[in-house]
Amino acid sequence: MIRLFLSLLILPALWYHAMPPLPLFDGRSFRGWEGDTANTWRIVDGALVGGSLATTVPHNNFLCTRKTYGDFQLTLQVKLEGTGFVNGGIQFRSKRAQNPAYEMIGYQADMGDKFWGCLYDESRRDKVLAGPDSTAQRRIVKLNDWNDYRLRCEGRHIQIWINGRQTVDYTEPDQSIPQSGLIGLQIHGGGKALASFRNLMLEEL
Repeated sequence: MIRLFLSLLILPALWYHAMPPLPLFDGRSFRGWEGDTANTWRIVDGALVGGSLATTVPHNNFLCTRKTYGDFQLTLQVKLEGTGFVNGGIQFRSKRAQNPAYEMIGYQADMGDKFWGCLYDESRRDKVLAGPDSTAQRRIVKLNDWNDYRLRCEGRHIQIWINGRQTVDYTEPDQSIPQSGLIGLQIHGGGKALASFRNLMLEEL
């Protein structure tokens, strides 16, 4: 009887932890997302794409989840193309700014020359918190092609991988920094550039 009772307690926990990651983007619509879908963001071949190769992107622009997330693991594929300042990123534990309203405040898994695989603090401390050097970036990143990104946030511990190589293992020392918020996709201003994101899968921890 005791053995049966323990089994009934353990099985729900095993079932819970076996739940697979869920898609954050359905590949067809902006359901669950908000942003400038009239001009900056569109859906192309199952990917969320921001920016333009024809005209310079005037300023940073973000497509954001409507839901907030705290502890999670996110996997996705990203690609950057263009000329000029070509940069993008994945915001997390972030919020929309008020002035200017097109900005976001929070952590960013960065993308772009000298920033690939870095953890950047967008519109807050405005600096790289952790990341690989440029030599390591060149070995890891496939330019103008799809790259696998993985983010894992547990408590104040943040980890980032690109193409299976860990680039960030960071623990936030500042107890005042929020550890939950929106997830956002960025196309950076200043270049004729496209930032593309697909196969977004999220597991809440």
